[in-house]
Amino acid sequence: MAETRHLFSTPFVIDTLRSAEGISHLKNLIIAEKARDEDGVQISNIGGWHSNTKMLEWGGEAARALALKAMDMADAAMINVGADQGREYGWVPEMWANVSTRGNANQYHTHPGSFWSAVAYIDDGYEGDPDAGLGGELQLLDPRMPMVRMTVPDLRFKDVDGGLQNNEPMVRPHTGLIVMFPSWLQHSVRAFYGNGTRISIAINLIAGPKARGGN
Repeated sequence: MAETRHLFSTPFVIDTLRSAEGISHLKNLIIAEKARDEDGVQISNIGGWHSNTKMLEWGGEAARALALKAMDMADAAMINVGADQGREYGWVPEMWANVSTRGNANQYHTHPGSFWSAVAYIDDGYEGDPDAGLGGELQLLDPRMPMVRMTVPDLRFKDVDGGLQNNEPMVRPHTGLIVMFPSWLQHSVRAFYGNGTRISIAINLIAGPKARGGN
């Protein structure tokens, strides 16, 4: 029988924030910053509030701890093939907060200049409602799109389990979830219709060489 190998997989890392106290503290910091800077900035968000990218400053120790969590996740997903030649790399983090209410969304975008991007969900905004119609999912776009459907849209690849390969997978957030993916992967947030307020934190990790003898 012919053998099919699935090549060039895209990593998508999933973990959990385990400190309820830390999550609550981050939520309070974000609410306070939103009250201080009501306008925020407009980037990929359609409605909602997007903070400046200086959360590592105004978020204090809690924000730095979350950045370290993301960096640990990145390190665990990497192999440095230049380590035996003394080439070492570190991460420069950038962080901001997003607050969304009914009808808010984020259009498809990437994060140029970064290596990894992560999203941590501080409050999913669903208030315990499992209704899939509430939206708000993180949606990921197959990096080969739209090429894989340009000639015959009806013909689709089989996935590793033999089923239909999903070219726009979705992840339904829950409070405490943290996910990480390559920054070149296009992603969006579907319109959110939960009864609560969605609060999340985005993190970019920029790779840079470590100085000899430095951190």
